[in-house]
Amino acid sequence: MNSLPIISVSTIVKVPIALVWEYWTKPEHIVMWNHASGDWHCPKAENEVKIGGRFSFTMAAKDGTMSFNFEGVYRAVLKKSFLSYLMADGRRCDITFEILKSGDTRVTEVFEAERENSLELQEMGWQAILDNFREYVELG
Repeated sequence: MNSLPIISVSTIVKVPIALVWEYWTKPEHIVMWNHASGDWHCPKAENEVKIGGRFSFTMAAKDGTMSFNFEGVYRAVLKKSFLSYLMADGRRCDITFEILKSGDTRVTEVFEAERENSLELQEMGWQAILDNFREYVELG
């Protein structure tokens, strides 16, 4: 990673890693959890999980006032273990999936921050999305 500040967020999901991986990578699940707050949603997700594969997640305000595509290209894919991608603006994100002794799964995202929003706001937003993921997976 280069000179941009680095942010790390993490959560423990109380389900086996196979289910975590499926819910993290399949578009029909991504659209259910990929939002930072209740007034936003993810109406569309495309995800080609392979080295050189592309992803695009539409992030939109439910009231229709704003939307954007969060896009990137995978640099590394180790099934049920690790993902690394470059975002459309060139920033890097690494995601580690770790099996804990309890059988639970720790998901950790380490990413290069952008310069528009405060580090605190970025950390809060990414953590909120990760928390939504955990809740969605655990509710099954």
